[in-house]
Amino acid sequence: MMDKARIDAALHCGAVRLVVRDLERSLAYYQDQIGLRLHRREGDAAWLGAGGADLLALVEQAGALPVQRGHTGLYHFALLMPDRAALARVLRRLLAARTPIDGASDHGVSEALYLRDPDGHGIEIYRDRPRREWPFVKGSLAMTTDPLDVRDLLAADRSQAPWDGIAGGTVMGHVHLHVAHLDAAVHFYVDLLGLDLMQRFGGQAAFVSAGGYHHHLGLNTWAGVGAPPPPPNAARLLDFELVVADASALAATVARLQQAAIPITSVGVGWKLTDPAGNHIVLRSE
Repeated sequence: MMDKARIDAALHCGAVRLVVRDLERSLAYYQDQIGLRLHRREGDAAWLGAGGADLLALVEQAGALPVQRGHTGLYHFALLMPDRAALARVLRRLLAARTPIDGASDHGVSEALYLRDPDGHGIEIYRDRPRREWPFVKGSLAMTTDPLDVRDLLAADRSQAPWDGIAGGTVMGHVHLHVAHLDAAVHFYVDLLGLDLMQRFGGQAAFVSAGGYHHHLGLNTWAGVGAPPPPPNAARLLDFELVVADASALAATVARLQQAAIPITSVGVGWKLTDPAGNHIVLRSE
């Protein structure tokens, strides 16, 4: 039996592109509340990050409705902090600014804060624990959903430095998607795209990654089995990037997808394809 084809182990998530109703409102939220920096703006679109690569692209669509529940698309995008102190500083800022926080969890592999932007897009801000501390049961990853010790987290920020925005070194850690059918999504991302299945929660959620990471993508059917794509008149996910190390790694993945008869189209920065739930992916190299 042949080994399963795998995507480049150095894969990571790139920019996430979202439709918003009011670009000025969204820019104010992401800069003032979250601490992202405006990298550039062109007409009705803007790109933000932590001073390095773009992490978030916002595209204004006048009159767009808030994110509509019961559809596929974005569950949340997840900003990964460089260390625990950086996450503590974000939490301190959110509390000081009275920014609504949807939740806070300890997943064993990570500590995470959850929010929603003015259009209802889900946001996770988190830090990873060292891999040696990740929980495994019988050799399999066993992420948890336990309450976050907020007091202990806040104590990790001993600098007392004034808030000056999100930490440099912040990256897009993972993207979590609503999908229509979990088995179809797992087949697409694992068997065809070449990611590894890291953990599965029954028939409702799965977590896949490259290089042994706990997850680069989360997949769930919490919006309903068979959920349709989001309507075109609402705030929604346009696409997200998966980034491989170099052009040769990208070419190998594209060739494998073409051989499997997966529709894939060349775009300016790489290649675009669509998962079975209608979520759009841009594959590119560094």
